[in-house]
Amino acid sequence: MIKENLEYISSTIPDHVTLVAVSKTKPEEMLLEAYEAGQRVFGENRVQELVTKEANLPKDIEWHMIGHLQSKKVKSIAPFVSLIHGVDSFKLLKEINKQAAKNNRTIRCLLQFHIAEESTKFGFSLEEVKKLLSSDEMQTLNNVTICGVMGMATFTSDQRQVREEFRALKQYFNAIKSTFFAQESEFNIISMGMSGDYEIAISEGSTMVRVGSSIFGARG
Repeated sequence: MIKENLEYISSTIPDHVTLVAVSKTKPEEMLLEAYEAGQRVFGENRVQELVTKEANLPKDIEWHMIGHLQSKKVKSIAPFVSLIHGVDSFKLLKEINKQAAKNNRTIRCLLQFHIAEESTKFGFSLEEVKKLLSSDEMQTLNNVTICGVMGMATFTSDQRQVREEFRALKQYFNAIKSTFFAQESEFNIISMGMSGDYEIAISEGSTMVRVGSSIFGARG
């Protein structure tokens, strides 16, 4: 069913939107099935699981770290990670820069905004991001590239609320783009939307959706 699920989801996503197959907790055989169906971008939320899968699976997979990332674990994924979605503190960004430099790499990152009405979600406010991007210290981080923003909507059946939260993230993206990245073509990612709400997210400007259960089935 994975191939059929991918084909269906791909048919509902515009060409300019990247599909991240969220493969957390899923066995490597299921990832290979998705890979053989043409999927190349996979997202994991646990460092150890990501490291293990990267070692065992095809080398042309683009690995995204989508979960909350602790600074002390950055070094494990720094050699290979393609994009880190959940940068939610300056401390973490500085550690990513440090570990990227050790690996002679530049690591692409998204700034995570807190857009949900849930205290369990992580993320910056717009004011915090403006302060971070304006700081002198930010100018010294030569081994990270800020490519866009990420946010998670409230887990609710209220589609109006979800839509408003996604709309807010798009507005944050626009504000940062015009002020700090107007000349930077790489700042072009709005990562929002998951299995239950990715179509709303796309209608509100998402360029990257993180879909797991609709591809691989319910968690288990």
